[in-house]
Amino acid sequence: MPSLLHVFGNTFPAFGASLLLGAMVVASYTFAVALKAGADGRPRTLQAARFGAYGTVALIGVAVLCLAYAFVTHDFRIRYVAHYSDRSMPLEYLITALWGGQDGSLLWWLFLLSAYIGACVLWLGKRYLELQPYIIATLMAVVLFFCVLMAFAANPFATNVAGPRADGEGLNPLLQNYWMVIHPPCLYTGFVGCSVPFAFAVGALVTGRLDHEWIVASRKWTLFAWMFLGIGNTLGMLWAYEELGWGGYWGWDPVENAAFMPFLTASAYVHSVMIQERRGLLKVWNVFLIGLTFFLTIFGTFLTRSGMISSVHSFAQSSIGGYFVAFLLILVAFTATLVMWRWPELRDVTPSLRLRKAALAAGWLVIAACGPGLVFVWRLGLPVGWRVTLIAAIAGAAVFVALEIVFRRMTSGLDVRPRRPQIESVFSREFTFLLNNWILCSLLFFILMATTFPLISEALAGKEGKVTVGPPFYKAWVQPLGLVLLLLMGIGTLFGWKKTSPEALRRACYAPLAATCVGAGLHLVLGRAVGFPAIVWSDAIYPGALGAALRVFNACTPLMGVSLCVFNAAVIVQEFALLFRARAQSGALRSTPAVLWWAGGVPGFVHTLFSLSPASRRRYGGYIVHLGIVLMFIGFTGQSWNVDREASLFPGESYAVGDYNLRYAGARMEVDNNKRMVFADVDVFKSGHYVERLSPAKFIYKKQPDSPTTEVAIGHHLRDDVYLIVGTVNPSNRNIAAFQIHINPLVTWIWLGCLVLIAGSSICMWPQLELGESRVWGGARGVAATAASVLLGIMLAATPAARAQTMPHTGTVHIENDAERSLFSSLRCMCGSCPRDLLSTCPCETADEARENIRVKLRAGETRDRIIAEYADEYGAEALAVPPNRGVLRAIWLVPMVTIALGALGLARLVRRWRGGGSPSGSSAPRGRNPEGTGKDVYDAQLDEELKDLDD
Repeated sequence: MPSLLHVFGNTFPAFGASLLLGAMVVASYTFAVALKAGADGRPRTLQAARFGAYGTVALIGVAVLCLAYAFVTHDFRIRYVAHYSDRSMPLEYLITALWGGQDGSLLWWLFLLSAYIGACVLWLGKRYLELQPYIIATLMAVVLFFCVLMAFAANPFATNVAGPRADGEGLNPLLQNYWMVIHPPCLYTGFVGCSVPFAFAVGALVTGRLDHEWIVASRKWTLFAWMFLGIGNTLGMLWAYEELGWGGYWGWDPVENAAFMPFLTASAYVHSVMIQERRGLLKVWNVFLIGLTFFLTIFGTFLTRSGMISSVHSFAQSSIGGYFVAFLLILVAFTATLVMWRWPELRDVTPSLRLRKAALAAGWLVIAACGPGLVFVWRLGLPVGWRVTLIAAIAGAAVFVALEIVFRRMTSGLDVRPRRPQIESVFSREFTFLLNNWILCSLLFFILMATTFPLISEALAGKEGKVTVGPPFYKAWVQPLGLVLLLLMGIGTLFGWKKTSPEALRRACYAPLAATCVGAGLHLVLGRAVGFPAIVWSDAIYPGALGAALRVFNACTPLMGVSLCVFNAAVIVQEFALLFRARAQSGALRSTPAVLWWAGGVPGFVHTLFSLSPASRRRYGGYIVHLGIVLMFIGFTGQSWNVDREASLFPGESYAVGDYNLRYAGARMEVDNNKRMVFADVDVFKSGHYVERLSPAKFIYKKQPDSPTTEVAIGHHLRDDVYLIVGTVNPSNRNIAAFQIHINPLVTWIWLGCLVLIAGSSICMWPQLELGESRVWGGARGVAATAASVLLGIMLAATPAARAQTMPHTGTVHIENDAERSLFSSLRCMCGSCPRDLLSTCPCETADEARENIRVKLRAGETRDRIIAEYADEYGAEALAVPPNRGVLRAIWLVPMVTIALGALGLARLVRRWRGGGSPSGSSAPRGRNPEGTGKDVYDAQLDEELKDLDD
């Protein structure tokens, strides 16, 4: 172990490395003992495993404290400390440096995982005794992976070969900001939190207890992780907005996408799991979703650290990618084997050894055929189209042989008909949740395909054929899917469980549809007058019919977005109105003290929510989460009306943009121990009234004097944000300054939506205290734990909205007009030193030269399409932000669309089967059903009552 042996000559670094080795040994012991406890069922063995888990947590906690102590005391014997800190850094950035690099961030990940393990083991206590051993064993396996990774490839306690330095290199100035203190820990909290529900799923698969027990046990852990995934992604948007200095908040960067994908699958899971809990359906699908969510958290970490995909967020390229690939392969093989072994229980089929063997044989036949076949075909010297066709043919043949020959023959004579209930009507919440899952997984697959397309294209066509996908592609294709998701979010709330009668559906739809029509009409008539036109045109990303169709649809995005937000808001208001009306009629509303209503209404509203039953509290907490998402969609819609300008001003001059007038007051310089700061003070006026002073700046750090950083200044407002960047300040020419000005409407609504999302998630997770069934102190601990987690979430998300900080960004880009902005956003810098940034954001000299050449062509009268074609001829298709719609490159949108269509066909097949009637063998018809199936029967009346009272 060369990464560990060379530190043993130094006492403190050796102690830190020994702690990691000790954690690995204790985790191995705990893993073995936990498996033994699951096999023999002895309480003492399980207690030993629990103590081993606590020991592992303690060792990891001490290791993190040691590394933090090394940063605070400037122990530059440790290579990681010397690389990411120096003596001039303040305490908060010394702590931030703990996760500022790859080695430390892995240790931080392990620390958060250990915190989850300690809390989970403590919470389990004497609950779920059959699941506990395998939950602990699964979590210890994850701990072992990260311990091995740090021991052999990324040891944070490794020392400098040349001995201690006098001073360190210092943390990158781009990372010395407020958001680095909270964004990575928050996102990691969501990522790591997905390990716990996955461990519960593994425990259920191993023990065969696949009813709703493991779902109920892991519910709050799942919601907590989902909440922090949402907070982490929102803080990531805010970090990009105030850090990268390009005027936006989401650039569809590969690492941003990697953080977003687990949120999509977790969102699908928290919806579909309700169907299993209430109806006993979708057992296979829910296990798949939770396994996929955990897989994507590891996969996202792999993308960030392997260096395989270029990103402004990623760490330097390293050798740890192979470790992640091995772990991901083991994870897939292990989970797939468990699912195949438990196939009878998951499908509600009578279990038998023969059926289990058939499932294993069929599943592993597909895996064994596709794996080697994929590698073999990939290496053939055939055209790309032929190779893709052969791969698809091998996969199809393997599936056919596995199902129609192997599985069918091995199960001949067995009754393999599922005995679970079925969804009784497409007019039900169950079916809308299936549609919700379909669109969420469609979004996931589309983003995954586009994110990994550089790897796919390079593998198929070599390095010269590597194609990277830019933001214009995502905006054109993802927006329609997002609007469908927003529509389904509102529609699903209108349906009841099992079946919704036509009368009940009409009553539920009347008010929301009326509000939607009014909102859409007002937007069409008054939108342009208030600065928010309903139709906004942009350039087509493709020539021809496809590009024109996407252009027309996306031009209507503002109108559809606003209308669907109104629809969802009306649905939510209607649900709460029905709740309070029902409570007023039953007299339950009197339980809320009148003084709370007199105090403004909000305290009474909150008291009412927390006084509901747990099931109802989850339901209405979910509606509040939906309201937060609606507010965020309002903010997303605002980007359709962005205004971008550039101006060079002398002190005292003004520049008008929209309703704002910006007056350049002058430049000033400040100096501290680390840097010189040149500020350009700008007074902002709106409609003649003074609003605020913004001070964008240039920072020149002593350790990097040749790389000044750009500080943006933002004025946050409910209607729009004023976003200023100073490019240059020339003291030799009367302090003339070049500014980039962005007016970004409705961005603040995104941050407000995140706060509402946190509030709704907190209501869903709030514990129900039943002192007659549990100890008082146990209930108090539950309240304290939930309150502490909620307070942490609110602090993390509220602080960005309350503070308008300026963040560093290296370099600026000069853009003279909208035509240049459109072109520069469609082309990539091909200098080879930057991660193929767009010409609209890359500040390097090669990008400057390319922009100047394009300006010359524009002045000469060349069209946009001709300039793009010439640029592609010179540098290849990889120089385009949107891959051209020709040849094999069509796969980037065609494959996801075909997959989405196949998913829709699968749903249609289910609908046809349900409408065909007939319950599966062993299931009973619903009570009260009219045998003739005509007219409104007692069953329909009972379901109408469920909509009012029991729809939780």
